[in-house]
Amino acid sequence: MLLVAAFYLALTVQQDTAPPPPHDMHSGMNERGEKGMGFSQTSTTHHFLLLPTGGAIQVEANDPNDKSSRDNVRMHLHHIQHAFQSGDFNIPMFVHDTTPPGVPAMKSHAKNIHYSTEDTANGGRVLIQTKDQAALEAIHSFLRFQITEHKTGDPLT
Repeated sequence: MLLVAAFYLALTVQQDTAPPPPHDMHSGMNERGEKGMGFSQTSTTHHFLLLPTGGAIQVEANDPNDKSSRDNVRMHLHHIQHAFQSGDFNIPMFVHDTTPPGVPAMKSHAKNIHYSTEDTANGGRVLIQTKDQAALEAIHSFLRFQITEHKTGDPLT
């Protein structure tokens, strides 16, 4: 009986001092995303679209009546448009805790990439366009990374 009690006590102490489970990388990205983007990652949906001339980053409020999320998304996307156009990719680097693939080339080909925004009913999108093949490859690399990291299910081609 004493041996069973000692075993139980040792097991309890071991469980209490065990390190916490590893942090879920996706939830960590979402936490940083909420800080960096200024809106809930669970109340909105991201899409990253590869297009023949570049691509699009689209974010929409899940609830059409959630005007706060819609307006915060639009404000963020306008900020992203201006930041990316000036070569500032700090927000995606913060959100993903790394430099996303394509960013160095997008910076070096900045003069050949045009960014614009469009409002949608529940949010908006940043359109990324180029005629430069190296810039196009960088944009697609960046967007594929976003698709994978955000687990959007958008096509990778």
